[in-house]
Amino acid sequence: MTAVDERPAPPAEAPRRRPNRLLALLRNSWRQLTSMRTALVLLFLLAVAAIPGSVLPQRGVNPEDVRDYFTAHPDLAPVLDRIGAFEAFGSVWFSAIYLLLFTSLIGCITPRLRDHVRALRSKPPAAPRRLDRLPQHAVLAAPEGGVAAIADALRRRRWRVVVRGDEVSAEKGYLKETGNLLFHSSMVVVLVGVALGSWYGWSGNKLLVAGKDNAFCNTRQQYAESKLGPRVSSADLPGFCIQLDDFHARFLESGQPEFFDAEVTVDEAGGERRQANFSVNSPLRLDGANVYLLGHGYAPVIRYTDRFGKSQTSNFPFLTTGDVGLTSEGLAAFPDINVDPATGTRDPDLQMAFSGLYLPTAPAAAPFARSEYPTERNPALNLVAYRGNLGMDAGIPGSVYELDQRQVSAGKVKEVGTKLLRKGETWELDDGTKVEFLGTVPYITLSVRYDPGATLLLVSSAVLLVGLMGSLFGRRRRVFFRLLPAGADPTSGSPTSGSSLVEAGGLPRTDHPGFADEFAQLVAAIGGDGRPDDEAGVDRDGGDRAGAREGAE
Repeated sequence: MTAVDERPAPPAEAPRRRPNRLLALLRNSWRQLTSMRTALVLLFLLAVAAIPGSVLPQRGVNPEDVRDYFTAHPDLAPVLDRIGAFEAFGSVWFSAIYLLLFTSLIGCITPRLRDHVRALRSKPPAAPRRLDRLPQHAVLAAPEGGVAAIADALRRRRWRVVVRGDEVSAEKGYLKETGNLLFHSSMVVVLVGVALGSWYGWSGNKLLVAGKDNAFCNTRQQYAESKLGPRVSSADLPGFCIQLDDFHARFLESGQPEFFDAEVTVDEAGGERRQANFSVNSPLRLDGANVYLLGHGYAPVIRYTDRFGKSQTSNFPFLTTGDVGLTSEGLAAFPDINVDPATGTRDPDLQMAFSGLYLPTAPAAAPFARSEYPTERNPALNLVAYRGNLGMDAGIPGSVYELDQRQVSAGKVKEVGTKLLRKGETWELDDGTKVEFLGTVPYITLSVRYDPGATLLLVSSAVLLVGLMGSLFGRRRRVFFRLLPAGADPTSGSPTSGSSLVEAGGLPRTDHPGFADEFAQLVAAIGGDGRPDDEAGVDRDGGDRAGAREGAE
């Protein structure tokens, strides 16, 4: 007869769930993105990506330079334009690096902040069993008051202290991790401030000549250069007008500037007209904008009288050439001159322009090519007269500060003479027309800006520096004290003769070269008679400090 196995069959194994590869890939990608190494790489890439915006001209800042770059580099410029090099800070690749860095920093900071708050709320760990295995160790006489006196001494030195029976545990140096978190959190806030300034900020530059007829109102059309953020339109610009009343400058004998001050009349929307002064380091604060003084110069006042006796006056600013003496170059054009009063017709071939070199302090003798001092001690204006069709009616863009040399090369404009004029002198040209140098009026270069993230950037940058100092100079360390019974051996705990002792141990959590001195001072302050381990009879050869460090942590 065949035996039958009546044992119950083992339960069928549940089918194993296959891991979700997509979920694992996303988890690993997120872990790599939020690592500190990736954040450093992205920060480096952001600095590299900003190089084209600093080296190449940008359309939002100076479209004329971009046009000139296309003319000078006809093969390279289209390639750079396709990758967004002329709009670097608004390009896709710069924005991608910016957002990835933003995400990486947040993902890196969040878990560390959670762990740091948990560590701040937790108590220092219990003392390890073998304090003699710690990097710092001492045996000292027990102070009066026992563990309570030890704890009080540590608290007075700003240690976090916990007492467990006859043991005292204390730790210090959380400033290092706090500073580290402040540093990285401030970097995130800096990125937010930069983004706010880029999206909602705007700026513009303007040359403002003194006089009531040259008042400037805050419209985009009146700026020489302007840049509006993606979230800003021309209608969002605050309404105000500025008129330059006077400008004062003081220089050293070497020609170096010492003092600048601009007197202006300000008319803000919804407010009263008021007088204001501002200088280089003290901008003019307006509602919704700040006005900065960047530079100054001279606008020669030139009066031209045509053959019919009609006069026109130009006080267009001459741009400085960059030398200490404020030598300036410019153009005074008179396209609407020589109109026959009988017929009302104007001959375009009789338009006049004067290319000039202004010297606030001209040398005593030729050559008159450079000013010797920035103030007007011996002003002189060297003019070159041109007659012909200036090309201003052709709709071809050009600079208002220099003559269109294409017209000169085509023979449409011809040079008719040159003359050095002092203030008040008159020059009569070959056709009987006259030009007079009446003097100069000052002008200033303004930069009008609004950056909603500026305050945020200032505060976050200050916090960033504070956090960096804490991160560099903070040191995490722990100390432990154990009260031994009277006559106990600190290595075995067996009774011996003598008074009560305290065994102390110290453990730096990070590299801290000065911890040995700090520990010695702490032991001396608590016991006043801390003895080295060999004098206390402690056997240090049989212990493993590395193992003790791991146990203490």
